[in-house]
Parts: sequence; structure tokens; C-alpha cells
Amino acid sequence: MPHAAVNGISFHYTDEGPKDAPALVLGHGLLFSGWMFHPQVAALKDRFRCITVDWRGQGQTPEAPDGKADMDSLTDDLLALLDHLGLDAVHYGGLSMGGFVGMRLAARHPERVLSLILLDTSAGPEDPEKVSQYKLLATVYRLFGIAPVRKKVEPLMFSPAVVASGASKAIAEEWMGMLRKVPRSGMTKAIRGVTDRLPVVDEIGSITAPTLVIVGADDTATPLAKAQVIASTIPGALLKVVPDAGHSSTIEQPEAVTRLMSDFLTTVS
Repeated sequence: MPHAAVNGISFHYTDEGPKDAPALVLGHGLLFSGWMFHPQVAALKDRFRCITVDWRGQGQTPEAPDGKADMDSLTDDLLALLDHLGLDAVHYGGLSMGGFVGMRLAARHPERVLSLILLDTSAGPEDPEKVSQYKLLATVYRLFGIAPVRKKVEPLMFSPAVVASGASKAIAEEWMGMLRKVPRSGMTKAIRGVTDRLPVVDEIGSITAPTLVIVGADDTATPLAKAQVIASTIPGALLKVVPDAGHSSTIEQPEAVTRLMSDFLTTVS
């Protein structure tokens, strides 16, 4: 799998589809990797050059030597990757952490974004009542791995319907298998990058790219109200709610999310 030497790290990405097709870059959420977009890549790679990224300390990208995993650093990594690949402007889709990056990219570098898809994300800081909980989970995870906190983490990542569904077990096990391979030090820094992030709600009103906001109806990590703030602040943004989906909508309801993304990209491409 390809890696790019950018900003002092070996940045992992995937690159599928015609190289001369419009580029669709996809940024994953915390605790995941570009893998969480595999249903969308499979469906869209005949029309788009689909590129997924693994953020610092996650997936197959090691943590940065400087230890940084804040959202500005991730945005700089993404820009460096686009330059490495010779891509001037792209369609960008980001879920949760990937959305934090996407909003910064579109607001600060509008010439690089053809359209923007924001999934299960927020323009504000982390909710204060959740910060201490997430930091405690991060400490336990760093010391003992994912097993002791799995029952606390899964309801944050998936809807109750998916957690209760026997059909979801294969997806959850595949996710857990990949998560166990990630060095805990880097992932812990990534968690802190999310809990300590600064808001961008004051910036996103300047976004000019056509924007689609998607949220799972049962998302407890970044619920509907946060999606509504984004959609009402970015001029002309569309808001779509996916039933029976939580925070990881791309793999919980892949067909519904793919259809929304495909229809939107058809209108803006």
C-alpha cells in the first residue's frame, strides 16, 4: 500500500480508480482508518479517483516525531499529500475527525476543495461533559489496550440497532482486529487531538464549496443538533439524516450513505 513522505511522517493512503478522473479524498474518524470508507470506494471508484487517508497515529500511518496530532497538523498533512499527488482541487469527504479536517481545509484553502461532504462531525469543541470521560477511556486504553474499554467505546461508535444486530459482529470484529495492530501511543495522541480541538464554527461561514452534511439519526458522539449548526452556517449546505445509523454511518448503513454521496457528487461534478 502506498505511503507518502510528508511533514516528517510516512503517510499511508489508498488510491483507486482512474487517475484522470475527478479526485475524491476521504478522511476517517477517530479509532478508524481509511478502511471505514471501503463501501463507498467500491461503489464510486469507476467514476472517481478515490483516495483514502490514515491520519497520524492511526491505521498504517505512524505517529509524528513531534508528537502532534491536532487538527491543524492533520490539515497540513492533507495539503502536503495533495501536493505530493499533484492534485490542485478535490472533492473531499470526512467523517468526524475527517470532518474537523475538511472544514479547516475548505475554510482556509477554498481553492483546493471542489465540494465538501461532512459526515457525523461537529464545528464546535468537544462537549465539556464528555472530555473527562474520553480522556479516562484513553488512559485505560493506553495502559491496557482496547479490550477493557470496548463496551464503553462501541456505543459511541455505533447505533443501538447495529450493536444489537448479530450481522454487525463481523464488522465490529474486523474493526477491532485492525485497532489492535495500531500502536497505542500514537492513537492516544490522536484521541487527545480530538478532545482538545479548537472550534471552527466562526470560520465555516466562509466556505464556498457545495456542501452536503450527513448524520446518523442515532449518533450520540456528534448528534443531529451539531450537524444542524454546520448546515445552517455553511451557505447553501444540504442536511441529510440516515436512519438506524450512529457515529460510523459509512459502515453502519453503507448503501444509504453511498447513495447520498453519489447523488450529491453527480450534481456538483
